[in-house]
Amino acid sequence: MPLAVAEAVKNLNVAAENNMTILHSASPKIMGILNLTPDSFSDGGRYHQLDQALAQAERMLSEGADILDIGGESTRPGSEPVSAQQQIERVCPVIARLRAMHPEITISIDTMSSVVAEAAIQAGANIINDVSGGDCDPRILTVAAQQDVAIILMHMQGTPKTMQDNPYYEAVVEEVKTSLLQKVETALAAGIKAEKIAIDPGIGFGKRRQDNLDLLAHLSDFVSSGYPVLLGTSRKRFMGSICHVTEPEALVTATAVTTALGVMAGVTLFRVHDVRENRQAADIAWAIKQSQT
Repeated sequence: MPLAVAEAVKNLNVAAENNMTILHSASPKIMGILNLTPDSFSDGGRYHQLDQALAQAERMLSEGADILDIGGESTRPGSEPVSAQQQIERVCPVIARLRAMHPEITISIDTMSSVVAEAAIQAGANIINDVSGGDCDPRILTVAAQQDVAIILMHMQGTPKTMQDNPYYEAVVEEVKTSLLQKVETALAAGIKAEKIAIDPGIGFGKRRQDNLDLLAHLSDFVSSGYPVLLGTSRKRFMGSICHVTEPEALVTATAVTTALGVMAGVTLFRVHDVRENRQAADIAWAIKQSQT
């Protein structure tokens, strides 16, 4: 086997191994957000050109990102759906270039579409991050099983367009956890391996401010499920209402606080816009947590 080919195979094997271990790492892992959209709530329109996207990806990797989460459809409150073809045109060229440049990295595709997920995996993604948890397009679970990739199942009440239209819960922690475990059972029945499933309580997705606070106060309840937990609070509007700021970019410190609290609760995956700050918060919290043992 030619040396270059052998090295490429080795790197791809390393990427596959990383895909397995990164979900189940005891230490916190940072997932950098790369939105290739014109209308995402915080960074829409900044990275939709290939050179801009690649530069931002390199920046996040240099700042300590363990995973790059790439999406071509905004899921901000009130957002309209984007066709699978348009998502593919946005994300696949970037994924393919990043995979060629960094064969060993972990790349997540942020989509609710099985068609987009399948195309992204072919381009080089090795995790599916589905904010609907398989509800929007159940075939996405089949794709994950057939392609043998990891999947993150998130809880969302409603759809991005409707999720903040008067969301309501009697007992948000119990209801969200029960819903997520039902999604896990559906994923297992579709053939996805248990070790390739992570869960996400869906902060800000169909939740009121107090719902979000209750979920953050009880993250250990989700950790106790035995599945890796992803926390996505980055620049979320409910924190702005507490901190009395309106610009999402002003919530970097608030996000880092939730990251540190998440680490102490046992959360291991953190989806963020601001990698450097959250990397520091996670590392300090992890060092403190280690001192407790």
